Amino acid sequence: MTSAPGQLTPLMKQSSGITATRGEGMYLFDEAGNRYMDFSSGIGVTGTGHCHPKVVAAAQEQVGRLIHGQYAIMKHPPLETMAARLGERMPEGLSSIFFSNAGTEAVEASIRLARQATGRPNIITFQGCFHGRTMGSLSTTTSSVGLRAGVQPLMGGVIVAPFPNTYRLRMDEQTATEFCLRELDNILHTQSAPKETAAMLIEPIQGEAGYVPANTAFMQGLREICDRHDILLIMDEVQAGYGRSGLFWGHQHFDVKPDIVLTAKGLASGFPLSAMAARPETMEKGWPGSQGGTYGGNAVACAAALATLEVFDEEGLVENAATQGARLRKQLDELKADNPAIGDVRGKGLMQGTEIVDGDGNPDGDRAMRILQEAEKRGLVMIRCGAYGGQIVRWLPPLIVTGEQIDEGVGIFAEALKASAR
Repeated sequence: MTSAPGQLTPLMKQSSGITATRGEGMYLFDEAGNRYMDFSSGIGVTGTGHCHPKVVAAAQEQVGRLIHGQYAIMKHPPLETMAARLGERMPEGLSSIFFSNAGTEAVEASIRLARQATGRPNIITFQGCFHGRTMGSLSTTTSSVGLRAGVQPLMGGVIVAPFPNTYRLRMDEQTATEFCLRELDNILHTQSAPKETAAMLIEPIQGEAGYVPANTAFMQGLREICDRHDILLIMDEVQAGYGRSGLFWGHQHFDVKPDIVLTAKGLASGFPLSAMAARPETMEKGWPGSQGGTYGGNAVACAAALATLEVFDEEGLVENAATQGARLRKQLDELKADNPAIGDVRGKGLMQGTEIVDGDGNPDGDRAMRILQEAEKRGLVMIRCGAYGGQIVRWLPPLIVTGEQIDEGVGIFAEALKASAR
């Protein structure tokens, strides 16, 4: 008896009908040679575009020298150099760095470190945030019920506080901020006493919730509460960080200093690499053996990450994200003014979300899906998110995008928006 050929699991569905065989800069190519403008960037991963020559060369050279120098057994030059270079980009004092593979692993590491460093059990997370799919990080994720369905109960010691999502709360920014900070204070009096609260874990700009930025008053309010009670403030920069928002870190928009920073996605231009950074005195309070992983800090991934930073500097990608993000936002706001199907436009830099609604103003995930299908027919790849059937179309072009490509992408989207109407 021979086994049947293997096939991909039906539980992991692709959002497009494309089988990509090649990538170059802003573009993907399928088996038939059709070209697609990629405004998904592999969910914000390929900031330098597909197969940037400098990143490719660095990875190829490293493959011929050392592929796997296991992090827990030995050091290797790309690992040490990347730690030094990444430390230079971190907020002042966050110079102790742990490398892993994916954002969810960095989140898990931060939860362990926070609990061990403070001796406290509880983590406060925020409504709508996405922190990963492994069980600890999933326990702090509330961007949609589908992620948690069928696997509960999850890890204990997690309390969810409101996030100032003005569109969802139907409040202005000041009212939403005051409400959320007041509710957070109530949580500290009713659910998790400060002496039992290890950390607050937050995305400065929410990703899977549809690119919802926090605001300065709210973030500084968190910082003040954390300082008052010796609670760690963990900034999940997995999607908002690495230039995506128009500043190197998303939290820089709000003039707030975190105690721990998590990063991944754009770190290595598509190679699996993530990192957690903290102050040395915080990291030293973790327990020996509490950090590890077989593939974390892989030599090839670190070499690609070093090349990625060089490309960022040489090509001014953070500045370009700010410039082209402003251009994109202006056009999306203009499009919204003439299209009642767009209920909201929000975000920072090159992470913008367009909320698609029906005639009554309710979330319309089916329409958003049709928009993506129509865009794909016209050579544009986009992705969705949102708790209400994926009602938000995301704008995530590589940070190398030009103004002309922004114009072309918005033009295709406008055509798809029109063609998706019923």
